[in-house]
Amino acid sequence: QVQLVESGGGLVQAGGSLRLSCAASGRAFSNYMMGWFRQAPGKEREFVSSINRSGVTNYADSVKGRFTISRDNAKSTVWLQMNSLKPEDTAVYYCAARGSGSLYQPISYEYWGQGTQVTVSS
Repeated sequence: QVQLVESGGGLVQAGGSLRLSCAASGRAFSNYMMGWFRQAPGKEREFVSSINRSGVTNYADSVKGRFTISRDNAKSTVWLQMNSLKPEDTAVYYCAARGSGSLYQPISYEYWGQGTQVTVSS
């Protein structure tokens, strides 16, 4: 089992920044590829970013160049730095630990946090 707890969400104006954190406990954090997903009201959960055990990263096209994912295996923590935020980034953001399968699909992720709300005002 892996327990994930997100923090750092909030309300920010367009163009602003937020840094989300995801603290993990339980099984060896360093063994897992970690991902961030988001879900806006009435929409499906969508991939935002991922980072593997070695630090190789992937980003959705919609956030590339604005968001940065990072991790510290010693601290069992993954972060999502979000800059130049847009109203369309408004969603609940979830941290997840990947089991197997496509890194872009929620079904591939075995463990999930409870989510943190990010609201970007125009």
